[in-house]
Amino acid sequence: ILSGAAVFLMSTVLNMRAWYGRYNIEVPLTLFKMDATLAWILQESPVLVWCVYSYVYGNPACRGSPANVILLVFLATHYFNRTCIYPLLIRGGKKTPVEVMLLAFGFCVWNGYNQTTWLMQSHVYGAEWVSDARFIGGMILAATGMAINMHSDHILRNLRKPGETGYRVPQGGMFEFVSGANFLGEIIEWAGFAIAQW
Repeated sequence: ILSGAAVFLMSTVLNMRAWYGRYNIEVPLTLFKMDATLAWILQESPVLVWCVYSYVYGNPACRGSPANVILLVFLATHYFNRTCIYPLLIRGGKKTPVEVMLLAFGFCVWNGYNQTTWLMQSHVYGAEWVSDARFIGGMILAATGMAINMHSDHILRNLRKPGETGYRVPQGGMFEFVSGANFLGEIIEWAGFAIAQW
């Protein structure tokens, strides 16, 4: 709630913009910018590290639970895409403020720790959980969100021809219904992931 209130305050009252994408040039007091590919790799990698660490050193009962392992593999798959595939497909692009990368890195350290601790240390799903409607429906929703997100990323990467600059409005896929289809995909993905663990 506090995070939402802070975002609302900054975006409406203070008229601040997000420090990435087309508002990247408006970053106040930034001293350093870095290559976007490197920024993505660095900022998203903590979750992958947590996934491997938590599986190797996790609770044997959690490692033996099919539901726990499926959920961990899904988390790792998302972050493998974000760490190892997505950054390498970025074409051109603006440099990323180091402050933005560090904030994302911090979030991924925190999020990766919390997610993997729950899945590989704290909670053991019973064998029957993989046939529960919440798990099945949640995983279908999560996979659908991941597909929307990845397809939307593909559309965004191909908005401009090589060498072309400027802002373009994305079209196709879920962009026909919403302006932030990639964000919608992430929301659906993580809502499904939460339902699958409920």
